[in-house]
Amino acid sequence: MTRLTEHLIVISFDCLSSQDYTLLKDLPHFNELLTNGFLCKNVETIYPSVTYPCHATIVTGNFPNRHGIINNTFIQPGMVSPDWYWHRRHVRGTTLYDEAKKAGMTTAALLWPVTAKADIDYNMPEIFANRSWHNQILVSLFNGSPLYQLSLNRRFGHIRKGLNQPELDDFVLESTVATIKEKKPHLLLVHFTDLDTQRHYHGFSSDEAHTAILRHDQRLGRIIGSLKEAGIYDHSAIAVIGDHSALDESKAVQLNVLLKERGFISLDSGRKVKDWKAYCKGCDGSAYVYVRDNTVKKEVEQLLYELYEDPSNGIQQIYSGEEAGEMGADHTCAFMLEARHGYYFKDSLDGELIHTITHEDVKEKRYTWGSHGYSPKKENYTTIFIAAGKGIVPHKEIEAMHLVDEGPTFARLLGLDLGKTDGIVMEELIEE
Repeated sequence: MTRLTEHLIVISFDCLSSQDYTLLKDLPHFNELLTNGFLCKNVETIYPSVTYPCHATIVTGNFPNRHGIINNTFIQPGMVSPDWYWHRRHVRGTTLYDEAKKAGMTTAALLWPVTAKADIDYNMPEIFANRSWHNQILVSLFNGSPLYQLSLNRRFGHIRKGLNQPELDDFVLESTVATIKEKKPHLLLVHFTDLDTQRHYHGFSSDEAHTAILRHDQRLGRIIGSLKEAGIYDHSAIAVIGDHSALDESKAVQLNVLLKERGFISLDSGRKVKDWKAYCKGCDGSAYVYVRDNTVKKEVEQLLYELYEDPSNGIQQIYSGEEAGEMGADHTCAFMLEARHGYYFKDSLDGELIHTITHEDVKEKRYTWGSHGYSPKKENYTTIFIAAGKGIVPHKEIEAMHLVDEGPTFARLLGLDLGKTDGIVMEELIEE
């Protein structure tokens, strides 16, 4: 297969929405790509539309039920901070970076989800210390490329303030610029979360979200500039993508509170989960309901439909596990729930079934003002795809595409093949 570009730079601006296009088109660096490149401002995302499943989809071309990353975090009832799907081993099948490495290309990834312990030449995976005895830098080093990360931390570590934004993305930016100039990778995957963070804690259309987009434009400009300084700009393709959009909410549905009251979840004397027969695992705007024993399934279903009858309980739709699988989600769940506008799901075991969010909740980062995870069919909920450079048709806009199409298309640009995928190569984008 013909290779169409020497270097592919994939920049994921987490939570970049189709709704942002009116702002992006007037920003200098986004406009540079828009003027010279390919655009789709109506990209349908996956279900559930949360970050880790989305990013696994982008590099595999498959839906969550095929690649195996069915949520951000594992089912660990009662854990305040469940572990995430950090590691490459959780992804079923091949990935874009695997195929690039097999083809002898130099690969790099900065904070790209689900890449811990991946076979990537220069890897700073997105993983955080989730135990009191863990050290953040050591956890990152152990799961990525140690010498590469040590070098970046030595030079740019002073920029970071833990996991706080915008400092974390500023650190990722400097690391990205240095990687482009010094390593000139054939495939670079970089993930920025500033905008997503601001939308969670301040709301979709907040001033903070607006300012984060302005920062992203400056970051994009620095990356474009680094490609030019490295002398590889004319041999590179740049893709700027979002993974999902977001919606504002003011109430949290805490179904496990009710499941505990009804005896489906039991606690020990220390208020830890001792056993469970049914459990609600949130995906923010949607939720899986799992049952350990099918004998309780009918009873749980009846309870869910009782809640559904009252709109104030926040449930817009109840899907069976089979229906969830047909939409690309985890078919092993008993049910999948979609939240109404203004609601999202929390795994909490304490409090009320419906928790009205306060500013204090958000300040303490227990709840948020904006979420994703909703059905891709929700109105005004698509994301965006912008690409320009070597191998990409200029001055072209298409009406619609799907997130699963991105992986096969990226593979085609590098002369690679991801095999049989759920997505297709966007031939309209390819310039032979």
